Amino acid sequence: MVELRLQCPQDQVEQISDALMALDALSVSVEDADAHTEQEQALFGEPGMPPPAAGWLRSQVVALFDHQECALDAGRLLSLQDFFADCTLLGVHDVAEQDWVRLTQSQFEPVPITSEFWVVPSWHTPPAEAKWVLRLDPGLAFGTGTHPTTRMCLRWIATHAPLGQRVLDYGCGSGILAIGAAMMGASQVDAVDIDPDAVTATQANALANHVKLNTGLPDGAQGTYPLVVANILAAPLKVLAPLLCGHVQVGGQLLLAGILERQVQEIQAAYLPWMSLQVADLQDGWVLMHGALPA
Repeated sequence: MVELRLQCPQDQVEQISDALMALDALSVSVEDADAHTEQEQALFGEPGMPPPAAGWLRSQVVALFDHQECALDAGRLLSLQDFFADCTLLGVHDVAEQDWVRLTQSQFEPVPITSEFWVVPSWHTPPAEAKWVLRLDPGLAFGTGTHPTTRMCLRWIATHAPLGQRVLDYGCGSGILAIGAAMMGASQVDAVDIDPDAVTATQANALANHVKLNTGLPDGAQGTYPLVVANILAAPLKVLAPLLCGHVQVGGQLLLAGILERQVQEIQAAYLPWMSLQVADLQDGWVLMHGALPA
């Protein structure tokens, strides 16, 4: 496998990338040409903010090809195009073979939720101090235990064990929160998501952890629950306020995550007609919010 590397201005990144894919590139990635210098720029997207630009002011575009001849042909064809005038070919290089499975696995270590509750990928041995072990491997659905929102939700569930309670995990992703609730003694856990792939992932992860969940699309959430958990994002959480509060039984609790610190007041305002929400935890700029439905 070889890579074709070139440099182009920000406004040409999409056109160059599209052209490379049309020329049979296996993949195309974009990097900051000024990375690790004083000119390095941070490009990121946050809920409620404008989407990030397609590239940096000076971007390096890297395309992978099966063979050197294909990469060289793609470079020659691109250099003849009018839109390539401000771009520069940087060269074609061999890409060393790697064990991508082993490389991916090395990025996921056991995650402590509490001193006794750990999320552990299947290829790791659980720590000796782990009393509860939630087995989870990275997959298509969100939720591996590494993100602050997931860790805060799991920590709250672990320290406020829902013994004998019905629990609703709305927007279950990988099912990690639903599985955690079941492990902590919930009598019934309904895990729902709008994404069928998330439902499938939740079913598989529940089976791997030997817990029983009721999984399905959102209409699978029935009636009211002593505990409702939703780790999504601020925008959908605001839209879902009446629905989520409608699933909380009188005196029941609501746990919300996927919220940035700067979004706390707008979430509080959205839920105020039903309940008062407070910040229950904070980590790396993300907050966990908690409320109870008044009797």
